[in-house]
Amino acid sequence: MRSEQLDDEWNISNRGHQLPFTPQSPILECNETVLECNETVLYLEIEKCGERFKTNMVEVEPENRCNLTHFIGEYHYFSACTENNAEKIGCFWPNPVVEHYIIHIHKQFFSNCTLKPVVYLDPSEDTLAILIFVPVFLTVAMVALVVWCSRRSDILA
Repeated sequence: MRSEQLDDEWNISNRGHQLPFTPQSPILECNETVLECNETVLYLEIEKCGERFKTNMVEVEPENRCNLTHFIGEYHYFSACTENNAEKIGCFWPNPVVEHYIIHIHKQFFSNCTLKPVVYLDPSEDTLAILIFVPVFLTVAMVALVVWCSRRSDILA
C-alpha cells in the first residue's frame, strides 16, 4: 500500500511521465576498474621517451638547439610519448614526475637559449624634443585654424 502511494506521488510530481528509473528498479552497479598511478613505472617509461629524444638531439648542432624548427618533430614525439605513457599507466598528464623529467631535459639541452634581458634606454634629447613639440605645434595650429574659420564665417554671413 505504501509502495503504491509512493509510486502515485512519484508520477504526480513528474506530471505523469514515467521515468525509466523508478524506486523499484534495481540499482545498477558499475564495475569499472580504475588504474592507480604507479610513479615508478611512469618514470621508467618516460625515461625511454627521453632516451630517444636525447639520441635525436645529439644529431642537432648545439648552435641550432635554440631554433625550434631544427628539432620540433623530436620534441613533439617526446611530448606525445610522455602523455601516452602517462595515460596508459593511469596517471594524469602532466604530473609532477613528468614535469620534473621535462625540466631536467630542458636544463640539459636548452639552458643556453635564454634571451638576453632587454635594457630600455631613454630616448635622445633630439627625439624627445620632437615627441614633445610636434603635438604642441599641431594643437596650436588646429586652434588657430578653428579661430580663423569662425571669423571667416562671420564675415561671409
